Amino acid sequence: MVLPVILQQKWLSGGCKRKRWYYAAPLRVSFVRGDAQKLSSDDVAKLRREAGHWLKKLREARGLSQRDLAARVGIDYFTFISQLESGRGRIPPDRYRAWAQALGVEVREFVVHLMQFYDPITYRVLFGDRLPQGK
Repeated sequence: MVLPVILQQKWLSGGCKRKRWYYAAPLRVSFVRGDAQKLSSDDVAKLRREAGHWLKKLREARGLSQRDLAARVGIDYFTFISQLESGRGRIPPDRYRAWAQALGVEVREFVVHLMQFYDPITYRVLFGDRLPQGK
């Protein structure tokens, strides 16, 4: 089960709050034979870095700079791309379509691949160790 995502404001140096809301990492919990199993924070960080590496490979394969990609997905600051590529964040679900189009990937394929990193327990429930049909 995935517990609700909590939204939080980020504090900037100097003690002022940024006006945008960011997704906090959801707590992923799976029940197997009655025992709750959680991904450790180290596991989550590793998966985020792997997602970032995959996103960077897609961006570079399209010949896009971080600034170019930020413009294509409607982000004001290209540093967000850098943060994602280094594993310090995740793409908000409402932006998946824009990212897939900007990176030249079919939307469903993009989301399914991201699910391996962002929600691996649900991915395994849906697909096991096999790739989804058509992949």
